[in-house]
Amino acid sequence: MKSEWKGGRIRSICLTWVALLALAVLVSGCPAPQRTTLTISAAASLQGAIVEAETAFKHDHAETDFQNNFGSSGTLAQEIEQGAPVDAFLSAAAKPMDDLAAKGLIAPETRKDLLRNSLVLITPNDSKLQGFEGLADKSVRMIALGDPASVPAGQYGQQTLTALHLWDKVNAKFVLGKDVRQVLTYVGTGNADAGLVYATDAQASARVRIVAIAPDSSHDPIVYPAAVLKASRNDASARRFIQYLSSPAAKAIFVKHGFTIASS
Repeated sequence: MKSEWKGGRIRSICLTWVALLALAVLVSGCPAPQRTTLTISAAASLQGAIVEAETAFKHDHAETDFQNNFGSSGTLAQEIEQGAPVDAFLSAAAKPMDDLAAKGLIAPETRKDLLRNSLVLITPNDSKLQGFEGLADKSVRMIALGDPASVPAGQYGQQTLTALHLWDKVNAKFVLGKDVRQVLTYVGTGNADAGLVYATDAQASARVRIVAIAPDSSHDPIVYPAAVLKASRNDASARRFIQYLSSPAAKAIFVKHGFTIASS
């Protein structure tokens, strides 16, 4: 009897070891998910929102890392045209994306208008400026504006000031910024008496106040399109991320940062 019990125990131990060995072989035969690094070129005004969206995306896609390049949309588009290795592009205006599309550099089926924004006039907190008309006053010596040659916010600003018949009166006062965040810095540090930025940028700084909102009719619609680049080396992951940016979770992040969700 003792011999039978002992033999059964030995068989049980052997079976356990066989099972563990089989499990080890099975696990070793299933490689860990391959890590992917997505390179994202995005308008400077998107910086806070995109970083937060990427963090949320990684909760379900832990194998994905991000390398971000923030700047003016026009400059980013030029870099892509020159061969910069980018997986996805998020612009603060339609034209830079249109230019890339015309050159066949984006995957057209991935393009989507994600967000909308507003253009606002800001000043340092202690300024007494009351509105756009005050920009022509002698007390306003320097106005910060994104360079219209490459910064969409600067282009919208030029359109607005032209529509309000102020451009010719104030264009000698401009200090041009390389992107909208530099304009925000100029005003926040008091190095400019006023500036034109997006409402979302003004919301992100406690050092400036919004004096006026540019009428929608005074400038082109402020739309943020996104698309995957045809040259992406991580096409499937890039498409998943761009698709995620239209999800309810991502939309909530954008709204928290002051953006309006585009209707299409």
